[in-house]
Amino acid sequence: MDDNILSFRRLNKNEKVKVSNGAVFRAMEDFALRYRNVAMAGPNYYMFAPARRKIRPFTLNTRIYSCNLIRNDLPYRWRGRYNEDTILSLDMLKGGWCTILFNAFLQQKMATQTLPGGNTSELYQAEDRPKAGQKYSATGTIAKSQMLVDQHPDVAKVVWKFNRWHHEVDYARFKRLALVKRPDIEIAAGVDNYGMQLQPRRKLG
Repeated sequence: MDDNILSFRRLNKNEKVKVSNGAVFRAMEDFALRYRNVAMAGPNYYMFAPARRKIRPFTLNTRIYSCNLIRNDLPYRWRGRYNEDTILSLDMLKGGWCTILFNAFLQQKMATQTLPGGNTSELYQAEDRPKAGQKYSATGTIAKSQMLVDQHPDVAKVVWKFNRWHHEVDYARFKRLALVKRPDIEIAAGVDNYGMQLQPRRKLG
């Protein structure tokens, strides 16, 4: 779990409600454990799940970023200096395993390069000096993106957008992978909210 996650949210009925306990983690883990072939799961980014748009509760077979529930009896391990979560996701998908990215549960993160520490000095500044008046170099993330492309050149490429370098991955070939339900699992009828209840916002002051 990254150290720049501000909050976790539940997306339900067009609202991204902040959660105050670990119920979302239990819900994600229980769902993933229904299936025999899920290697990794996790919540989507807050910004990638618009509240006013119809969206599925989860997306299959894509990258899992920043908050990762990992099946640890598999041979896959973190590797690479940068973009380890995307590299790991692709390693698992190429091995025939599924991943689950939850849209029903979200992580609200700080923007890249806004929190000191971690890769800030080693990556975003050190790889390429920022121009005058800039806090970080716009090209400082190119090494991060290129490392992913070097590991998975058949599905990844480096692109320039949003005023800096990014990686772009084509996950289309993995959409054929289907979840395999465990035979010993029985799913109860109805909705299980894992004890989550809406609470009124507290007034400050």
